[in-house]
Amino acid sequence: MPIRTFAVLALLAGLSWSSVADAFTVNINSGSRALYLRVGNGVFTGNYSNGGTPGSGGGINTVSVTVPSASLGNSTPLAMTGNASQITSNWDGYAFCNTGQIYIGGFYRYYYSFYSATLTVTAPADLASPAGDRIPFSEISWTSSGNGDSGAQPIPSGSFTGGEQVLASFPANTWRESCMSFRYANSSVAAAGVYSGRVTYTLAAP
Repeated sequence: MPIRTFAVLALLAGLSWSSVADAFTVNINSGSRALYLRVGNGVFTGNYSNGGTPGSGGGINTVSVTVPSASLGNSTPLAMTGNASQITSNWDGYAFCNTGQIYIGGFYRYYYSFYSATLTVTAPADLASPAGDRIPFSEISWTSSGNGDSGAQPIPSGSFTGGEQVLASFPANTWRESCMSFRYANSSVAAAGVYSGRVTYTLAAP
């Protein structure tokens, strides 16, 4: 029986100024001006609340799903599974995410607390197969959560639209993190194959 595999790749993106566990606000205004963003696996020594320090690097994580031909295009959303091993908060080491989710978190540290950084994601218009077939990237969406959380997530749930999207604001001197669970809408009838595309998350400030 033929199967269809659809995959979306999440690119680790971290930015910092050259001069340099959940929905809560903490004081991190000691030290030089800096930005830090982690998506999935990355580099972080210790926990930030205990003097840990962020690094740079890490591979590209994927989320994927296999669609059996009998279910193809029936508009029943299918859960996608991420391959990232990072499930703990870089703030305090708490088991914030679950296996299969993608952890995203970071901070904007600045002298003036009334400034904010902006989290964006950029995606292509379509997922593409080696044969040149395409599926709209809008078929991929996510739900944000966190173990032990209540109330709204700092990085809201949503779906890709293609192009650049504004996801959230990171007020200065606050730590923000969420766990993303991705799903495929399964409303497209596409040719058999592996469809992939890469998205890039960016945290930037004026």
